[in-house]
Amino acid sequence: MKLDFEDVGVTGLAKSYGPTLALRGVDLDFTAGSVTVVQGANGSGKSTLLWLLALLAYPTKGRIRYGRYQTAHADALRGRIGFVAHQLQLYPGLSGRENLVLAANLQGISDSTQRTDQLAQAFSVEDYWNRPVRTYSRGQAQRIAIARALLHEPRLLLMDEPATGLDVKSTESFVGLVEQQKHRGAIVVIVTHEASFASSVADRIVHMDRGRIVEPSR
Repeated sequence: MKLDFEDVGVTGLAKSYGPTLALRGVDLDFTAGSVTVVQGANGSGKSTLLWLLALLAYPTKGRIRYGRYQTAHADALRGRIGFVAHQLQLYPGLSGRENLVLAANLQGISDSTQRTDQLAQAFSVEDYWNRPVRTYSRGQAQRIAIARALLHEPRLLLMDEPATGLDVKSTESFVGLVEQQKHRGAIVVIVTHEASFASSVADRIVHMDRGRIVEPSR
């Protein structure tokens, strides 16, 4: 089942890990065709927010709504979400190509070879496409992780520090890619500490501190 949604809403979202409160009642809305950048100091709750939106963890309190769907539909919703974590979670013994083909097959993409080759060209990774990921630089691995998140043209695209390790040219290309996703109608949420990158892609910048929204928007 392939679910669709035009917005994502977060209400009273709280998350605790034992005695530690990572989120303390967050209210936010995200709409199709928009880019929201989330900023804040280490430990402010930014990455926790992304993990909850990605349905890879569940809130202690509060609610996340994906259009008219709730987290009870998590299995179907995950197929509409692309996620680039700060820890890239690639298989180091596989090549970049093998990582993408495996992900495409798991997601049931019928034209997996064609789709992965398209992304290889878009991200200019052909020079190291068939080498094991363990031999990659951080920037090279970052490109593969971003490409993997885009394989299935997600409705909700979540990225945690996606510009890490990218050189100036690659960052410029990535800004263009974010614009493409925005114009495609995706809901894009990016965590980044890089101010210049944030200002170049964001429709809205949200600031977090100690698990709360302290400056809702720009």
